[in-house]
Amino acid sequence: MSGKRDIYLVIGGSGFLGRHVVEALLARGDSVSVFDIVQRHHDVPFYSGDISEEEQVSDALRKSGATCIIHTASPLHGLDDPALYWKVNVDGTQAVINAAVANGVPKLVYTSSAGVVFDGSDLIDVDERIPGPEKAMDPYNESKAKAEEIVLAANGKGGLYTVALRPAGIFGPGDRQMIAGLFQVWQRGQSHIQLGDNTNLFDWTYVGNCAYAHLLAADRLIPTSEKDALRVKDELDIALPPISATLPRRRVPTSLARPLGPYVDPPPNAEQIKANWENPDYKAPVPRPAIRGKFDQFSEAALARETVSPLQVAGQVFFITNGEPTGFWDLPRLVYGFFDNHFQQPNNKRRWILPQQLGFILASAAEWWAWMVGKEPGFTRYRVTYSCAWRCFNIDRARRVLGYEPQVGLEEGIKRTFEVRSLHALSCVHASYCSRKSVVVGSRTTEGREGPIKGSTVAMRHGLP
Repeated sequence: MSGKRDIYLVIGGSGFLGRHVVEALLARGDSVSVFDIVQRHHDVPFYSGDISEEEQVSDALRKSGATCIIHTASPLHGLDDPALYWKVNVDGTQAVINAAVANGVPKLVYTSSAGVVFDGSDLIDVDERIPGPEKAMDPYNESKAKAEEIVLAANGKGGLYTVALRPAGIFGPGDRQMIAGLFQVWQRGQSHIQLGDNTNLFDWTYVGNCAYAHLLAADRLIPTSEKDALRVKDELDIALPPISATLPRRRVPTSLARPLGPYVDPPPNAEQIKANWENPDYKAPVPRPAIRGKFDQFSEAALARETVSPLQVAGQVFFITNGEPTGFWDLPRLVYGFFDNHFQQPNNKRRWILPQQLGFILASAAEWWAWMVGKEPGFTRYRVTYSCAWRCFNIDRARRVLGYEPQVGLEEGIKRTFEVRSLHALSCVHASYCSRKSVVVGSRTTEGREGPIKGSTVAMRHGLP
């Protein structure tokens, strides 16, 4: 592959993930421009346009001189507008592909979603071989799945190489959805309520890790030369190290490095064994081999069915997570703890655990009532399903093929999420909420009756990410 550095155009670069991709590119000295409908930052060249208009995308490609497109643009999940999802995610992605081919851009990295394989059923350590559901869970994931399909179908056509990444549960600084939603729950005094028993493991992804994965995919997108195929066995037969971004790695005693214990007759190399154990940087002279079962995606049986090199990036999909699945409610509770400490208003109510089946009954009633009064339901069967389902993904392919390793753990990611600017914005929103709750008793204003801020509109006005 040529040593010439790429020039990047980040589509959706003003958004949550897109901005972190831009910052990661700038941090390593790359040339980068942004294509979006709103300009929120002024440190890179910006091109305003509609992603569904091919000529506007082409114009940005020509002016920026881009050789690699990183396409992160998408409406937020949860909007009541299926047509918007289709226009941006499907029509817009097709326009990007057409513009890339027309302008001779060789690389396209697309941000898909782990939700494209979710239909409400449990997903336990699934890898990229899992097929998509017959019926998508919602219009958002339906449109993302279709966009992913056309991105992969475009690979190798017109000189364009493509790859799709499937991040799960993205959070971090600049988040306009998850943190705002949890903040509203905390404001209502409902942070003690839990749907399900929290035994379902869930994968989250710190946004900085997700951005890092996009850069790795872009760097390795062009297929490697034939001689690199000789690396396949070496790359796949060595066991991967455990992910220890949050919990420190625990050393396991081996025959070459262990505490000696009360030996009656120490082995001849006892001093070396003891020295190896006491050396924190000691590594075994021979890497530990990977042990694979017949269902492993890199087993001999699985690889025999593949038509391309298992190390190829182009035309492939990759799940991206923090590699630290936890109980679904563990991360929200960590966030609630930050709110409690910052505002000095801890919720001391006893935890209320709502069983899944009862949750479905109450959610059905809430949806019916919302339909009767013409309002949007705040409690839905989808939310019950999402909160109670297992959603953990195997990221071995991303680790082996892209070289991806999570850089920031979950706990550190939450700390970084609540930077000074975010906490100031939350304080503004909380003050606004408290003033609304102090409406004079007897007032007939809607705000006084409903209390919590609906949606994230008010939060965003105050600059909440």
